[in-house]
Amino acid sequence: MPDFLLEIGCEEIPARMIDAASHELRDRVSALLSRERLAGGKVTHLETPRRLAVLACSIPAAQPDVTEDIAGPSVSVAYKDGQPTAAAHAFARKAGVEVVQLERVTTPKGEYLAAKVTKKGRSAAEILAEHLPKEIATIYWPKNMYWRKPTERFVRPVRWLVAMLDGETIPLEFDGIRAGKSSRGHRILSPGAVTIQRAGCAYVDALRAAKVLSRGEREQQIRKALDAATRTIPGARWREDKTLLDAVVNLTEFPSAILGSFDPQFLALPEEVLVTVMRDHQKYFALEDASGKLLPHFLAVLNTDGDPQGLIRHGNERVLRARFNDARFFWETDQKRSLLDRLDLLRNVTFQKDLGSYFDKTRRVQRLASWLSEIIKHGGTAVRPGVIHKAACLAKTDLTTELVKEFTELQGVVGGLYARAQQLDSSLPEATRLAIADAIYDQYKPESTDDDVPRSLEGAVLSIADKADTIAGMFALGLVPSGSKDPFALRRQANGIVKILAEKKLPLRLGDMMRDARAGYTKSEAEKKFVDEGKYEESLRTFFRERLEFYLKDVRGYAYDVVKAVLAADAEEVVDTLARAEAVSQVRPSEDFASISIACKRMKNILRQAAEAGNKAADALDAEALQDDAEKQLAAQIPQTAAAVQKLRAEGDYQGALLEIARLRPAIDSFFDKVMVMAEDRRLRANRLALLQSLLNEFSTIADFSEIVTEGK
Repeated sequence: MPDFLLEIGCEEIPARMIDAASHELRDRVSALLSRERLAGGKVTHLETPRRLAVLACSIPAAQPDVTEDIAGPSVSVAYKDGQPTAAAHAFARKAGVEVVQLERVTTPKGEYLAAKVTKKGRSAAEILAEHLPKEIATIYWPKNMYWRKPTERFVRPVRWLVAMLDGETIPLEFDGIRAGKSSRGHRILSPGAVTIQRAGCAYVDALRAAKVLSRGEREQQIRKALDAATRTIPGARWREDKTLLDAVVNLTEFPSAILGSFDPQFLALPEEVLVTVMRDHQKYFALEDASGKLLPHFLAVLNTDGDPQGLIRHGNERVLRARFNDARFFWETDQKRSLLDRLDLLRNVTFQKDLGSYFDKTRRVQRLASWLSEIIKHGGTAVRPGVIHKAACLAKTDLTTELVKEFTELQGVVGGLYARAQQLDSSLPEATRLAIADAIYDQYKPESTDDDVPRSLEGAVLSIADKADTIAGMFALGLVPSGSKDPFALRRQANGIVKILAEKKLPLRLGDMMRDARAGYTKSEAEKKFVDEGKYEESLRTFFRERLEFYLKDVRGYAYDVVKAVLAADAEEVVDTLARAEAVSQVRPSEDFASISIACKRMKNILRQAAEAGNKAADALDAEALQDDAEKQLAAQIPQTAAAVQKLRAEGDYQGALLEIARLRPAIDSFFDKVMVMAEDRRLRANRLALLQSLLNEFSTIADFSEIVTEGK
């Protein structure tokens, strides 16, 4: 069976877009092969700044022939007086057989004609040539380009295509480019055409010979080059940065690294500023000593095999010096005006066109943060509302600074640094001023699920209030994330709220918090454009449930059925939900708990089927109306078990509460063995249904046990 190769060659693709597009192309090709019955061996992908490629090993040269039965008209219609009618002849022509080859089959509706039809498989080359252009055109890109014709749209202009089955070219065409066997090597080191003799390993070898390495090879080569360059500085090490490493891997096809230096006087600037300039603006790796202190050196990754004359190093040093001079100038200029004096300038900085300025947002966040801090205090956690209030007041003022205007990645960080460097209020104790600075510095954390939460409780409250205000305003306007579209990064901010609540163990209920956040917009111009409050609350409830589900499954690693079970009971308080998920995970392996889960499924099914049949449960359980000993025994145990469970839950002992519920297993098993719930007597039936409903109501407050997947179920 032949190997398949597809390579799309184009102008340099932005580094941040390469990985997602390459994976999507691989998945699309894999799905196409499966859909068209051409699936074979492993499907792999290769990507560089100038190409996206997919390799599929050992796919069929053609689809297998398929024999299928097709149904025709009824025999009574197909034959009259023993002779075939026009309907029979028409069906035979459709099936491609003679009338005498038609078969008769008996169905519940009567006797019908049928025929066996063999559908000949098409060649792989024909199918791929037909379908691949559409798959290529529908790859998602954050931004596209148009060239030559309005219909030609891709991330960058396509310059060549390679599409092959073993050594044969597939007659594929995309946006005016016909596929062939000719690829291209490294733009500088091997600029000529590269002829691909055969799909498979020969393709990878041909690119390697033309100075184009695979992603894994490039990363390994970069790491070795960084290590080698760093060893020339005694005691130095390069600062590991996965995001930057991924970026430079996707910026190169045959990488190397050079060591550069800068004037040590720049080390007087905050490390955050220096590293941001090097990492985000220049794609340089920072060097540090054994204690983690920044050194006056940097590492640059090149898309070539070296810099023997030092010209590239000299150019990079000159550019970095200019950037550091700019940063120093902005830092010194900004110090001429304190953060307090900048507060009024936020009136001229738009937060969102319908939600007002950052001055308005500051007032809302102050109010919400103060309210949240009071709830936390009443919950028994020590927090400093004054620090939170002052930090919220100054949190966004760095948006008016020259340093943030030039280096937007530093917003928040600059505010924290300036709050440390400036004398905000002479009456403030030093510890309080530093606490305010730390809260401002951490206000945007966590920026991802891998990022740390704010260091202090005050920073955590400020971060939650800021994120909640943004989410509330956007949802109230109806700007709800959908599919892959989330222009305001609301999912990321909600993930941040959930992570902070979980790791800081804050007893805040999501619904209450978001209602308070929306209340901050009361009597504002924005409120006139808000959606109905009921719709707002429902959409946010669904949204945060999804974020909490993501956190429990993908971050904490709980089983999907455990997550569904605890969220079905309550998804409002993150800390409580985590505790319940942990308890369910701990007791889940026990036989008693598994039996209870099966029984709960059975109860829900009985109640659902009864409701569908019009059989309602009694409004309240009448213990005197019970007849069977098994149901009397179960009814008698419910109140005492419920009381014990309620006490254990109030103490936060969810595992103990679940074990208490599991002790009902013998009584529940006996009930289902000996009692017919759907009795003939209407009153007795309603009472037994009420007994089941009472059981579910009392013991589903920790988790909906019916969601737990048990062995063999």
